[in-house]
Amino acid sequence: MRAQEAKPPGVAQTVRPLLTPDEITVENDIEYANPDGQHLKLNMARPAKGEGAFPAIVCIHGGGFRAGDRNGYNDMIRQLARRGYVAVTVEYRLAPKYPFPAAVHDVKAAVRWLRANAKKYRVNPPEIGAMGGSAGANLAEMLGVTEGVKMLEGTEGNLDQSSDVKAVVSYFGPTDFTKSYGKSVDAAEVLPLYLGGNLEKERLRHLQSSPLYWVNPSAAPTLCIHGTKDNYVADEQAHWFVDKMKASGAEAELLIMENAGHGFGGDDARRADEAMFKFFDSHLERRVGRTVFLPRKPF
Repeated sequence: MRAQEAKPPGVAQTVRPLLTPDEITVENDIEYANPDGQHLKLNMARPAKGEGAFPAIVCIHGGGFRAGDRNGYNDMIRQLARRGYVAVTVEYRLAPKYPFPAAVHDVKAAVRWLRANAKKYRVNPPEIGAMGGSAGANLAEMLGVTEGVKMLEGTEGNLDQSSDVKAVVSYFGPTDFTKSYGKSVDAAEVLPLYLGGNLEKERLRHLQSSPLYWVNPSAAPTLCIHGTKDNYVADEQAHWFVDKMKASGAEAELLIMENAGHGFGGDDARRADEAMFKFFDSHLERRVGRTVFLPRKPF
């Protein structure tokens, strides 16, 4: 695991148990950006006590780029906080009023905001990851593969900070919109709203909004989790992305959930979440003084 590599001599390593619900702090409705007077907000959960800085996770909700709410990940950020992360669930501008690249600009602004406020919230600035489901997974993947792409940064503040992320987890995320039509039950409805037209009219935007076409050797390590019975985003999208990441020299992993659909429940949800926690644990470090803390593996 990354946190076990190249440890300085004499640095102790221990496993920290899960925090109790009373040992985390939750804050809601924190404004992180205000593009076009939209007052974008996030909810945050973090360890209530402890010295030093913690890694952070940006959680991005789904909803076909035209719906959804940050509150859908309130439980997730609490779970992450109990594992020693500063976790935020963010809102972003929705289509059709705000088509691509507004949502990408917003989630990048959220990452920059975390770095700009790292001291206040005890975030370790280099150690920021992102996760999301469906449309949110697409946006998380975009964070992982578009570091330094000026057209996708926007102008929403804290531009002196990087929007780079160190690790990404994608739950059933679309990676190539040019191949979504005819494979998704709602692509013909969703994509023209998000991209300003269908593939024939707005092919360039379909390419620009597809993480697959931004893959490069410096892309953030990514775990893709996808069900084989997904009627909204075919699991081939995850295979394409992971294969291209590996071919480029970037790190990627694929967890296929047999017979799972778009959204997981029961044992599938537990298995997927455990894989996510393990992936972030292995890629994001936490340091307190001269001790490296690794969270206990989830139940």
